[in-house]
Amino acid sequence: MAIQKDLSMDLPVIDLDLFLTGVRDSQEVINECKKAADALITYGALLLRDSRVSEEDNSRFLDLLEDYFAQPAEELKKDERPELSYQVGVTLENTEKPKCAVDEPCLRIIERLDPTERPLDISAHSPDPKCRFFWKMTEKPPYETQFPGLSAPNVIPQAEELRERWPPIMEQWGKSMKNAVAILAEMTAIGLGLPAETFRDAGRYGPHILAPTASDLVKYGKKDTILAGFHSDLNFLTIHGRSRYPGLHIWARNTGKRIPVKIPPGNYLLVQAGKQLEHLTGGLIKAGFHEVVVNGRTLEVIQTRKNLFPDRPIIRISSTFFWHLSSDYDLVPIPELAARAEVIRKEQKKLSADDEETVYAPMKVGQQVQNELKHIDLMA
Repeated sequence: MAIQKDLSMDLPVIDLDLFLTGVRDSQEVINECKKAADALITYGALLLRDSRVSEEDNSRFLDLLEDYFAQPAEELKKDERPELSYQVGVTLENTEKPKCAVDEPCLRIIERLDPTERPLDISAHSPDPKCRFFWKMTEKPPYETQFPGLSAPNVIPQAEELRERWPPIMEQWGKSMKNAVAILAEMTAIGLGLPAETFRDAGRYGPHILAPTASDLVKYGKKDTILAGFHSDLNFLTIHGRSRYPGLHIWARNTGKRIPVKIPPGNYLLVQAGKQLEHLTGGLIKAGFHEVVVNGRTLEVIQTRKNLFPDRPIIRISSTFFWHLSSDYDLVPIPELAARAEVIRKEQKKLSADDEETVYAPMKVGQQVQNELKHIDLMA
């Protein structure tokens, strides 16, 4: 409990080490799996402790991305692939729109929040001023995919001084994040009463992405600037390492309260549910909402880093990984989980007359991804 207080987030801390080193069918391990599933149902998010994760790897990764995004825009543009819906390579600032800026159901969610817990106003904020780089961490499927554009080859930056450092650093940190979140997917399945391999097998050939974002805090460092507008993620699970600059806020499903994220140094990671997990569970687990903004703590860290590291770029890098289900997987709610979700929905409807039912229509995962990419202006 003391650990949770130090993290100042009131989110359950899930011990991945216990699952990896314990007896899989022991009550202790099963209880930890149930704790993970319950955390995602209740909050849409959790904290993950994995002793295999190296703070040094994360630091090298953040250094590399700061150096990359400190390049002039004309150099970055060489690594852009709009013809592939920006699913590999760089996405420059003012390209991606936050879905909630134009999505009516999402806007209604904001309206139902207490005014003191609402995100910064995104009505006049579109698109986001952040940049992004997508580095795929996929396993090639033994079949012909219907969605080859979602598994395009990676782009290595054009800049000569970065090319040698890039693949090993990206792969090392990407593997750490991917391994952690894949194990959590297994734990979550067990905690929901499903076979352990349910989600992990469904995501084996997913177009997983190491997806750092970059925000120029010299250019966009004014208090209350929105760097990434209020939204949820389209994938299955999103895992975050520690950023050097605060500013990430998440919303707990059970309370609707805005929580400023603090991930301490070491082997802690933040995980949030995405839209694919929501769809597959029939809404039993809801995708977590979040935003990235410049707040008072961001400004304090900017000044501290200017004093300590005057020669380093003042760029906020997110340490983010998107874990996907396989593109050709049939995205259909699991009946027993959808039934549990319906019970909860009916109970909530008694308390909230304006609660609306979401329809989770059967479709391929790749189609779901394409639908979402069109909505945020990344796919024509």
